[in-house]
Amino acid sequence: MPITKSAKKSLKVSEIKREHNKVLKIELEKAIKKVSASNINEVISKIDKAAKVKIISKNKAARIKSALSKKFGTPKNVKVKSEKVNAPTKMKKGAVKNSSPKK
Repeated sequence: MPITKSAKKSLKVSEIKREHNKVLKIELEKAIKKVSASNINEVISKIDKAAKVKIISKNKAARIKSALSKKFGTPKNVKVKSEKVNAPTKMKKGAVKNSSPKK
């Protein structure tokens, strides 16, 4: 048992961190078990966050992500639709549009 005030506080903080890390590790394991091609981005994000706070090592995170990418392919980037997709651009008067680069 801790005797000094600082040792008591350290014990209390470490117990809180241990509980928090345990929850994160369980969430990570559940996410890895339920991974599919549609939610691979979320799972990879959880893996990266777990490696960042050292719940798992960086090498283990890399191995898991490699195995997932072999199984489901590389994760797709989510494209956000912009409001002005094909809006014409306005040019200043007298400006010349260059279609080919200068040599």
